[in-house]
Amino acid sequence: MDDIAVGTLLASTLRVSTPLILCALAGTLSERSGVIDLGLEGKMLLTAFAAGTAAAVFGSLALALLIAVAVGVALSMLHGYACVSHRGDQVVMGMAITMTAAGLTVVLGIAWFHQGGQTPPLPDAVRLSPWFSASADLLRDAPPVLKALAIGLLGHNIMVYAALVLVPAVAWLLARTRFGLRLRAAGENPAMVDAAGVSVQALRYAALSLNGVLCSLAGSYLVLAQNPSFIPHMTAGRGYMALAAMIFGKWQPVGAFWACLLFGFLDASAIRLQGAPLPWIGAVPVQAIQALPYVMTIVLLAGFIGRSRAPKALGVPYAKTH
Repeated sequence: MDDIAVGTLLASTLRVSTPLILCALAGTLSERSGVIDLGLEGKMLLTAFAAGTAAAVFGSLALALLIAVAVGVALSMLHGYACVSHRGDQVVMGMAITMTAAGLTVVLGIAWFHQGGQTPPLPDAVRLSPWFSASADLLRDAPPVLKALAIGLLGHNIMVYAALVLVPAVAWLLARTRFGLRLRAAGENPAMVDAAGVSVQALRYAALSLNGVLCSLAGSYLVLAQNPSFIPHMTAGRGYMALAAMIFGKWQPVGAFWACLLFGFLDASAIRLQGAPLPWIGAVPVQAIQALPYVMTIVLLAGFIGRSRAPKALGVPYAKTH
């Protein structure tokens, strides 16, 4: 494989991994505070629809992002109201958000745009443009390794670079700040946090707020960068992949990041393997190659969910005893 092919594969891996990274970070923050979030898929889908709708109607990138964030935070607040304030079943609530989003986006899309649930194609003015493309072109004649890195790392949009920056930022937030210490304590021993005079509910709502923002960025990326318009069910299980990556990464941002890159690499490789003959095997069916990331999700969940230690109070509603 030459340097151009390696660089192109690296670039594709980063592009495909970006929504997974953002969503996995969202799940990490929520679950480290003690709130299970199986609604990652639904939050990402509904915010993608919100971003696509706002971009198509108003023609403004900033407004599309703002509306998507508002929708994502509202969904997380609804999640918190049901599960934190009223101690509802967190698994059921997460699945309810996902199922509602899957149906609501189709119904509203058909009613508003009359295109089978899709939004109209978005103009370039409301899409995320690539950065550092000129720098990548200047390095085309560089040594092979530098050339491959230039092709792989330069020319992405701001959301890709934001995802890469957010991984160490969230890791630092959880490990090095007072807020992060209290957040992790709320997921491990909420009674101790309460005894120290800190509100467990407030910490979990704060974690869910950040969760909503990150899910919104992941959903917006699908419409404003990866696809030219919103398509029904376009998340295609990415929320569950992010959940698997978070578990495989042991609820740590850096570990989840590497797992997301693995999923992204498999997805990017699958695109390139379609129709390509393999030694001793021949042409592999396209459907088998497309299923690789999902098979890996099942393998990771089946093989590592028992070995990874979840936060002790994860999924356990907390109520003050006095």
